[in-house]
Amino acid sequence: MPIQIPDSLPARATLEEENIFVMTEFRAIHQDIRPLNLLILNLMPTKIVTETQLLRKLSNSPLQVQVELLRTLSHVSHNTDEGHLESFYTSFDAIKHKKYDGMIITGAPVENLDFTDVDYWGELCEIMEWTKTHVHSTLHICWGAQAGLYYHYGIPKYSLPKKLFGVFPHRAVRPQSPLFRGFDDVFYVPHSRYTENRLEDVQARPELELLAVSDQAGVFAVKSGDNRRFFITGHPEYDPDTLANEYFRDVNRGLEINIPDNYFPSDDPKNPPEVRWRSAAQLFYTNWLNYYVYQTTPYDISRV
Repeated sequence: MPIQIPDSLPARATLEEENIFVMTEFRAIHQDIRPLNLLILNLMPTKIVTETQLLRKLSNSPLQVQVELLRTLSHVSHNTDEGHLESFYTSFDAIKHKKYDGMIITGAPVENLDFTDVDYWGELCEIMEWTKTHVHSTLHICWGAQAGLYYHYGIPKYSLPKKLFGVFPHRAVRPQSPLFRGFDDVFYVPHSRYTENRLEDVQARPELELLAVSDQAGVFAVKSGDNRRFFITGHPEYDPDTLANEYFRDVNRGLEINIPDNYFPSDDPKNPPEVRWRSAAQLFYTNWLNYYVYQTTPYDISRV
């Protein structure tokens, strides 16, 4: 089954060109089925790129998923056309009375700021509190994971000596977890961040389960014991050229930036990036959606 999106969302054309099955709202209303209701809080500045990356991963499953896009109103976006935001995004006030099977809270390029210095921190805290009673399972990504671990469990983030930038090998600490069903013993995930969560802080909280780590990138995947909250510190949804675009952007700005690790063949930026994380990324999002949303959410969504 496909992912259900607004008829004119820009991601639709991109996904259809990739032979990914998407369903418009018009067609979906003629099917007698309850789709999964999924909310994406998109905190990234390049919102259309992030929409497409996440929808690509969520669409490749037998489930029908109805997606709503959420933005914060306490932050003015300078990288996405306001017309796009008005057409395709909703506000928290407009949806806070609703229940959702699943939710994704994306990362944001604000990790060098203290949490309380982020202009939408208060609004984000209100949303994260609301997920406790209105969302069956919430997936936090990168800075969104750091924010969630801090808000829900008081786990701090720490600055790294230099930016963690590249594609790194990982292993599942709990390979029997359904989240990593079908994964190889070693799998790769892109990272791009200046801060980290530390293993000892996660392990000090008995209500949290460490699921996967990397020798180079540290803590990768953590979940709450009740399966209601998931936290990942990397970006498995990234496109092949996402790190390259970031690297060349900073080079052109004259900023100090390392060549991303394990990304360009022979560490030569003239070579096209080598993708080694695509299959694991697809498995990750499909497993979360299937085992922790679809398989366990109430059929009557009002009971979430």
